[in-house]
Amino acid sequence: MRRLPIYFLVDVSESMVGQPIEEVQNGMRTIIQDLRVDPYALETVFVSILAFAGKAKTLSAFPAEEDKTLSKLTELSKFYPPTFPIGGGTSLGAGMNYLMDCLEHDIQKTTMEAKGDWKPIIFLFTDGTPTDDYLAAFQRWNDKHRRRCNLVTISIGDNVNTSILGQLTENVLLLKKTDKESFQQFFRWITATIKATSQSVGEQNSDEIQLPATAGINLEKANPNEIKCIDENFAVVMGKCQTTNKPYLIKYARKSGNSENVENLFMDGFRLVGAYPIDEKQYQELSDGRNIGENINTNQLYGRPACPCCGNQLGFVICECGNIFCAGENANDHCPWCGMHGELSSVGEGGIDVSRTQG
Repeated sequence: MRRLPIYFLVDVSESMVGQPIEEVQNGMRTIIQDLRVDPYALETVFVSILAFAGKAKTLSAFPAEEDKTLSKLTELSKFYPPTFPIGGGTSLGAGMNYLMDCLEHDIQKTTMEAKGDWKPIIFLFTDGTPTDDYLAAFQRWNDKHRRRCNLVTISIGDNVNTSILGQLTENVLLLKKTDKESFQQFFRWITATIKATSQSVGEQNSDEIQLPATAGINLEKANPNEIKCIDENFAVVMGKCQTTNKPYLIKYARKSGNSENVENLFMDGFRLVGAYPIDEKQYQELSDGRNIGENINTNQLYGRPACPCCGNQLGFVICECGNIFCAGENANDHCPWCGMHGELSSVGEGGIDVSRTQG
């Protein structure tokens, strides 16, 4: 049986925390459910989901299988979408190298005895600019894999330099609006792409990707030759719960999902999106470990969250060690980072500089 390999290479960096990663996770479930009732897809499609932040790995619905070195394509009827973790950094070069290692490991080539797999389809989702040196990985892709694969890159939001993605493929798409309905339309479009291509391999013996029209949905093709100087849209800081000792991310956005609302724009600061608990082990596993050494002043951050781990009302308390933790009604608090005990005091004018993550 000739397989149609489908890879999803998903950015799980800190700026994806909250609604974006939740919508991607829900969208994956919808894609798999819809494809399972399509006879062409059910016969040919095999799926693998790869995640990258500072590092990359294969995701599985079964945690015991997540630590496998390389991808394993799974037939559609047996595939169950995994839960997506969050990591630090946006190492697109590492993600592409891992993808290519998987392709070289997974794809069955044509031999004298049998025909190999159909040309793989890869959907790359990212919402930021690479934080690693990606040039060697891009060169490897263009020299060895580009002609043998169908790659579609999708910029989630408007914080991606599309000229970088244009070095990988001519299929560079922009999902500018990131509300629930836009994500749903987008994933229906992906499902339609896979269905049309699986039908094409079955009926016409052609494995060229069949991209449906994007008219009527918030998805448009980008001009990768148009180089933009894009301002940073996110500020993400890390806190730790003093009750549970678990870490969490506090996410701020320069503008909300509704960019037409002038009241939601902060030209000199960032507005609170939310605070989200993270799995420390998975976070470290997917982070590259670099300290970028960049700070942001608290006067630029609008809004203070409650702790997402224990519910303490003050989720943004700054210790003398420079780290963030949560506090509740106790008169005496302790910092889960350095162990210091003391009483809280207010911040004077000018704010405090706090360390920000790579995003």
